[in-house]
Amino acid sequence: MKKILVIVALAMFSFANAQKGSVLVMGSVGYNSQKRSNIPAENKYYNFSFSPKIGYQFHENWIAGIESSVNSTEDKIVSTYSSKINSFRIGGFLRYTKTLNQTFSAYADFGAGYQNTKSVYSNNPLPTNTINKGNGFYVGVTPAIFINVHKGFGLNFNIGGIDYGVIDYDGGSGATTAKSFNVTFGQSVSIGISKNF
Repeated sequence: MKKILVIVALAMFSFANAQKGSVLVMGSVGYNSQKRSNIPAENKYYNFSFSPKIGYQFHENWIAGIESSVNSTEDKIVSTYSSKINSFRIGGFLRYTKTLNQTFSAYADFGAGYQNTKSVYSNNPLPTNTINKGNGFYVGVTPAIFINVHKGFGLNFNIGGIDYGVIDYDGGSGATTAKSFNVTFGQSVSIGISKNF
């Protein structure tokens, strides 16, 4: 447990000034909760995400590594309907970084890998559940800015990216394939932190 806490703490703080041969540890955590009092039923929504990365800087401008993400979403309309979706991704990434000055660097992450998801839908009061499970792959590009705050301690900012994914489902609704292509520039903001050893 202590090792996990140390890794999470390192993913939350950053000392960059990356040099060839250094190891990068970074990540981001997200949580969203909403509660709406509708008539006739109350609606509750929760979302949690965690996205750690670890990489090796093999060149002044290039880092290669492993990325992953865990996402859990639950949506409930009390006494009527509920859905729970858990998804997981793991893959590799290649980062190109361009140092602009002592404070700012721009970079782009090119990622690809495996993804899976499990969805459980319940209709109340009937005790029936529909379960869909799927596996597939993803590819994506995420440009970002690194801000060096103090001696390499810094923050990573991005405002979206491009993501393509395919998932083959074999569940309660039958075998299907879902393809997604998302361009999210300007639609989302993500803040992460990293550490180079």
